[in-house]
Amino acid sequence: MTAQPPGLFDRALHRRRLDRAAAGFSAAGFLKERAAIDAVERLEAIVRQFPLAVDLGARDGAFARALAASDARARIAALIETDLSAAMLAGRDGLRVQVDEERLPFKAESLDLVVSTLALHWANDLPGVLIQIRRALKPDGLFLGAILGGETCTELRQSLTAAEAELSSGAGLRIAPFADAYDVAGLLQRAGLALPVADVDRVRVRYAHPLKLISDLRAMGETNALADRAPPLSRAVLSRACEIYQERFSDPDGKVFATFDILTMTGWAPHESQQKPLKPGSAKARLADALGTTEHKL
Repeated sequence: MTAQPPGLFDRALHRRRLDRAAAGFSAAGFLKERAAIDAVERLEAIVRQFPLAVDLGARDGAFARALAASDARARIAALIETDLSAAMLAGRDGLRVQVDEERLPFKAESLDLVVSTLALHWANDLPGVLIQIRRALKPDGLFLGAILGGETCTELRQSLTAAEAELSSGAGLRIAPFADAYDVAGLLQRAGLALPVADVDRVRVRYAHPLKLISDLRAMGETNALADRAPPLSRAVLSRACEIYQERFSDPDGKVFATFDILTMTGWAPHESQQKPLKPGSAKARLADALGTTEHKL
């Protein structure tokens, strides 16, 4: 048997970070709330029933809250909330179960809808997770997901790299690499999901100081959980990184800004009723005729 390559993320450490963040998550959960509201708005435009739905990586229940305030709630008979952290699920009503998103326990073709907002970017094998989701969906079932990607935290990444290069022997990997929208669309197709769509919501958040950004990331459970992570920052390097951040990424009023790219993806479990692309050569009219131009053969 071929040995599995080491994972990019330390999932046990990530779970502990989520456990620590559980008590105060809602105070810094504005990105989760934004993604959840967007997911519900997309569901509102899909007029169909979803008897059994699952929210993977539910955290503080932002999706369930947004759904409760929407007419789309009437179209979902049962919602199961899952999370890698049991502490995140504690104290809430409804169907809740601790689940590792990399090892989904659901039977094949058992779910009508799978939603996941800002959790799956911590998966070591995102293509494998998407394949598991597709298998768990009934034919014509919907997957609606959102992950952090693109230029997320690019300002912090650049500041830390510059400070470490200046004050130490080299820069360590402290912020995970992120996928972009093009990558995500390809992953949906690779997983066998039909009608894949991916788009980006870029959020610019302002802070009084870079340390407030770091505090929010800790409160979200989004701090460094790389398996091959660099040693902790020295106080001198962190101080210099904050100076660089303020020099390069501040507004005229002195506040700094941070970029978060929320990549939203949708895909459907294949079904014969779904729209199919036309076969090459099946068009009944020429494009040149429609445009009123002359076709030139090469």
